[in-house]
Amino acid sequence: MIIKYDSNGLVPAIIQDATTKNVLMLGYMNAESYEKTLETKTVTFFSRSKQRLWTKGEESGNFLNVVDIKNDCDNDSLLIQVNPVGPTCHTGTDTCWKEENKSNYGFFSTLEDVITERVANKDTQKSYVASLFAKGINKVAQKVGEEAVETVIEAMDNNDELFLYESADLMFHYLMLLQAKGFTLKDIEKELVGRHK
Repeated sequence: MIIKYDSNGLVPAIIQDATTKNVLMLGYMNAESYEKTLETKTVTFFSRSKQRLWTKGEESGNFLNVVDIKNDCDNDSLLIQVNPVGPTCHTGTDTCWKEENKSNYGFFSTLEDVITERVANKDTQKSYVASLFAKGINKVAQKVGEEAVETVIEAMDNNDELFLYESADLMFHYLMLLQAKGFTLKDIEKELVGRHK
């Protein structure tokens, strides 16, 4: 791999969780730390403050185990995908931006949060989610069954708009059923990953 180091002999290295895709930190490498990273499969930086090689986790035990290294289009920055062992930031947070390093499923994650909030507020007069949860898990499960049947019926028709509408209803109610059972999309992902060969 061709790497263009700057005038100080350094290249920025963006550290990304290989699973969640969240950016964990930014560090700098020189040629020696890059070679050590390749050799050990554990991220080693050149510490500008200590003026020496520094393996992330050498004191805390929170190592960054390398999964993949990519160079950008100009060959002057690295993207290193890792499996982190513990929090990445020296302050104890998951990332150096004080963010939790959790999986994000786009709008589905937002919807999970909305469902959680509406269930917690228990405003059955204003919230469909709260009112359905108040009726118990059997009603939530029944609603998933109804939406599944409606989705299957629309799948056999030629109206794609109605099929997508019913599919959205099914997914929404399924997210509610997951929460009613104490699970999230993360649990489903874990199950599917376990089945993947």
